[in-house]
Amino acid sequence: MIRWIVVVFVVLLVELYAFQAFKTLFKTRGILIGYALISLVVLLFILYSFLKFDRSVGQTSQSMTAMGLLLLVFIPKLIITLFLFGEDIYRLCVTAIQYFTQASVTESAIPARRKFVSQIALGIAAIPFLSLIYGIFEGKYNFKVIKQTIFFDDLPDSFDGFTITQISDVHSGSFDNPEKISYAIDLINEQGSDMVLFTGDIVNAHADEMLPWIETFKKINTPAFGKYSVLGNHDYGEYLTWPSLEAKDANFAAIKDLHRQIDFELLLNEHRFITKGADKIALVGVENWGHNFKQAGDLGKASEGLTAQDFKVLMSHDPSHWEYEVKKAAKNFQLTLSGHTHGMQFGIEIPGVFKWSPVQYVYKQWAGLYEEFGRYIYVNRGFGFHAYPGRVGIWPEITVLELKKGKKIV
Repeated sequence: MIRWIVVVFVVLLVELYAFQAFKTLFKTRGILIGYALISLVVLLFILYSFLKFDRSVGQTSQSMTAMGLLLLVFIPKLIITLFLFGEDIYRLCVTAIQYFTQASVTESAIPARRKFVSQIALGIAAIPFLSLIYGIFEGKYNFKVIKQTIFFDDLPDSFDGFTITQISDVHSGSFDNPEKISYAIDLINEQGSDMVLFTGDIVNAHADEMLPWIETFKKINTPAFGKYSVLGNHDYGEYLTWPSLEAKDANFAAIKDLHRQIDFELLLNEHRFITKGADKIALVGVENWGHNFKQAGDLGKASEGLTAQDFKVLMSHDPSHWEYEVKKAAKNFQLTLSGHTHGMQFGIEIPGVFKWSPVQYVYKQWAGLYEEFGRYIYVNRGFGFHAYPGRVGIWPEITVLELKKGKKIV
């Protein structure tokens, strides 16, 4: 009950400050009434959608629309609130100083300052507002091919120059544009890599979410060294309420079979040797293991029979697995490929210069390449999207990794 009181108080406070800022620029009564009515309708729709959310169904187009609207209206209004609340603190301090020092001040200075601050607040709030709109209509399908070369001293000679295309976090239940998905599949095929790897989350929850997209994903070419995949946290149906354990198990079995239907070999805590010329590397695939999520992954079982000298590429959906278990493992997993974070679908990236997202305060490794103890992890930013129906600054990614023998020349 107290939580709801706090939420209502915060919402009312944010709406009050946002209306005050709007009122300083628009004096026409009709415009102000229109703004208030639109705000009320949006809030009621968001509230209705969240109260109507059915855990036996999971994410729907309505719940995604509600989440999009929530971010679209709340983040800009929160920025406005911070500016105007800060101004009110300043005013309170000035008033207190005047009271105790009896300093003189003109009353006309206060309204002018308030209008100026409101203008600045509205201008800055427009940036995330417009960015979120772009993210919903364009950003979520703004696919980027990111190429990364990684050097290893112990890479077998025959694999020097070996290329891997990685995708992750498909979340097929969120798609709404077949043309854009087909375009992304064409991008994957254009890379002409030696191997294609998919690191989990084929659906949001239900196996049937993928059914309309099977023929599209079957068009991913099977390269000379195959297509392999692992499961992600969403593939276990953990976030839904099921009518029975049998129904949950049947859905899980159907999700695993989806990989076969799109011609990927699903690795479930197991490994395969990839042979090229006189050499071989081990491709290891674990089920999901997350520090704060399902821990079905069994690294020991997946790497049984392998030694520290074997060159290994590990597929593990959640990068926290690398942080807590993999990077210091005695068997020496030279390269780990993960996804999961989506880069929170929101952030700022200037390649090679600056990278920020709120998700970095939760995951140490959240997008791109990281190295510790001479071992590497690459975290894919995700192919699809979930919850928020868009992407801002952190675009959907198709990764092309080239493995090279030796040391990187700086």
